Amino acid sequence: MKHAQRADEIFDIVNEHDEVIGQRTRGEVHRLGLRHRAVHVLVFNRRGEVFLQKRSMQKDTFPGAWDSSASGHLDHGEEYDACAVRELREEIGLTLSEPPSRLFRIEACLETGQEFVWVYRCEAEGPFQFNPYEVEAGGWFATDKVSQWMAERPEEFARALLLIWKRLNDANA
Repeated sequence: MKHAQRADEIFDIVNEHDEVIGQRTRGEVHRLGLRHRAVHVLVFNRRGEVFLQKRSMQKDTFPGAWDSSASGHLDHGEEYDACAVRELREEIGLTLSEPPSRLFRIEACLETGQEFVWVYRCEAEGPFQFNPYEVEAGGWFATDKVSQWMAERPEEFARALLLIWKRLNDANA
């Protein structure tokens, strides 16, 4: 199980076409605003509620903010689908035998912290086992309540999730 983030983790840096052009440490990538890769996974239950996690206060970005069910950076040489499976297992203890369904891709931008992001969806009922270095708390929320909460208190959410949620709702409109 992964523990607290290390500034010396190695990430692939990518160009504007999401093609790997080199590697840098996590600290350098974030400090310099370099393009890199990440995944976000939204877990829904049979009732159609979404599981959101409250990020650990130990996180280097958006500590204590509400975020996707699981999310994270691709390791050097890792593929998006493998990362989605790994992050679910590492953050909330959900083990999948195959990658979750891809919903859409978001281009690297300010809201994602210069991450190209693949957004995934899967279904599970929990309960989940939180990695305390990653997740402080979590809960199931009705999607309309999440939309209302985001509209009223956007500062309580990680910036990328606000963008993801808007894209998800635009696609379902």
